[in-house]
Amino acid sequence: MSAVLLTDITIFVLALLVGFEVISKVPATLHTPLMSAANSIHGIVLAGAMLIAVTANNALGYILAFVAAAFAAMNVVGGYVVTGRMLKMFRRTRTPVPAADSPAAVNAHSNGGKA
Repeated sequence: MSAVLLTDITIFVLALLVGFEVISKVPATLHTPLMSAANSIHGIVLAGAMLIAVTANNALGYILAFVAAAFAAMNVVGGYVVTGRMLKMFRRTRTPVPAADSPAAVNAHSNGGKA
């Protein structure tokens, strides 16, 4: 095993441990807003995976680059799905206003404005 590969694996494992510790300390109420704000970081990870793919020169490098790009893309898409769901929770539901000639509107006028 070369020294460069060993250094890369060490950095990767340390990043995994630090990331796990940081995410495990976030309360559940803040997890969704935190993930929606992190979509740009996931895009950078995807760009990094594509840069790794350019420098790959053997089958193992291509496979690892493909796996990294696939996971990064799933992370980006998942972040936007979670953000969409979160924003949907805060939308107000509009009650339809009855038309002037509908039975509900006629009934409201005959009852003194009470439905």
